[in-house]
Amino acid sequence: MRIMFSWASVFRLRQYVKASLWIRPLFGLVLGVVLAELAVAADSSDWPPSGWRYSATTASGVLSAIVGAMIALLGFVVTIGVLVIQQATGTLSPRYMRLWYRDRLQKTVLATFTGTFAFAFSLLRSIESNSVPDLGVTLAGAAVAVSLLLLLVYLNRFTHNLRPVAIADLVGRMGEDVFERGTGTVRAAAPDHGDAAAPGGRVTVIRATGGGAIQALDTTGLSAVAARHSCVLSVPHVIGDYVHRGAVLVEIHGGTSTPDSRHVTGLIALGPERTIEQDPAFALRVLVDIAIRALSPAVNDPTTAVQVLNHIESFLTAVGRSPLPGRYVLAGDDGRPRLVLRGRAWEGYLQLAVSEIRDYGATSVQVCRRLRALLDALLDSLPPTHHPAVRKELDLLRESVERAFPDAARRAIAQTADSQGVGGRF
Repeated sequence: MRIMFSWASVFRLRQYVKASLWIRPLFGLVLGVVLAELAVAADSSDWPPSGWRYSATTASGVLSAIVGAMIALLGFVVTIGVLVIQQATGTLSPRYMRLWYRDRLQKTVLATFTGTFAFAFSLLRSIESNSVPDLGVTLAGAAVAVSLLLLLVYLNRFTHNLRPVAIADLVGRMGEDVFERGTGTVRAAAPDHGDAAAPGGRVTVIRATGGGAIQALDTTGLSAVAARHSCVLSVPHVIGDYVHRGAVLVEIHGGTSTPDSRHVTGLIALGPERTIEQDPAFALRVLVDIAIRALSPAVNDPTTAVQVLNHIESFLTAVGRSPLPGRYVLAGDDGRPRLVLRGRAWEGYLQLAVSEIRDYGATSVQVCRRLRALLDALLDSLPPTHHPAVRKELDLLRESVERAFPDAARRAIAQTADSQGVGGRF
């Protein structure tokens, strides 16, 4: 039972629930049936008032219309979902779909429609020539009003939020939040006696029993296992790395005993693709994907790439202001170093953010100008330890502009920093 319901299994289950589009509507369906039974049971001769009473024919017609309308609205929302998928895979990034699946408003709308459908359909069977669920019919009308209101909110939200710049803002803020939570966890679990190295002695490895990308890991659980066996666990991969079956997943340094390999692997969640829960670089990956899609010949929208670079700059600034060591050491409850994790270097974030956009946007004047302004801003706002990496990217950008613009006048324009791409420099 402990292995069957390991931390990794629970994590994957949570991911499935968050991404599913049927679980919340199923609850709405069940709730609609239950509320219909309660409405029939609560119906009395004293309520509703006479002006709110219905004949059997009227009630049957109203409820039948509601059932048909809810089915039609469900089809309408599904159609919108198909259009979103087409847009996301065509002009945004397929990776964005993992975030779209989790939208709570969309699931609430679907649950409201299925609940109203089940409520009205359940009331239909209780209608007789001399008995009409007046309270239920009134509540069904109110549920339709709520459903229509939610539908309008849903349409308004997706009409505005499906723009690439709105998605970039959402993804960028999510990435910054994940990074802040991760660094906060590392600071809170810092060892009392400094960044001690792994102890000497024997080294035992635990290999992956299946392939997949590292989606998340339970740092508290891994530290507790290491403390229990008086050892240090080291994970030689960055979250987001793909590990194949049989690859080294965890290294065990020292210890009075060897931890159970199944228990340790149950604290590291592997999946078919990366998630954003503990991987802020995945958010940056989505931002870059949106920008380079906009720069493709099929789309040819460099302004969108410039807008995405605004949010990439904000993300890089937030990341660059925090120390990024080559590894993170976390302590157990005893305050001693128990868990060593690989850290993603600042250079890795910077290369991911600008290298592909620089290559795909090399012939766009406004992309080159915006990239130059981004790198100049990083030099102004980040500590000197990050300046060599930024200057290296500035050199690569200059070389790219020189290759793309052999004309000296156009090259000078492309090399000018402009925070708006074109038109923001005075």
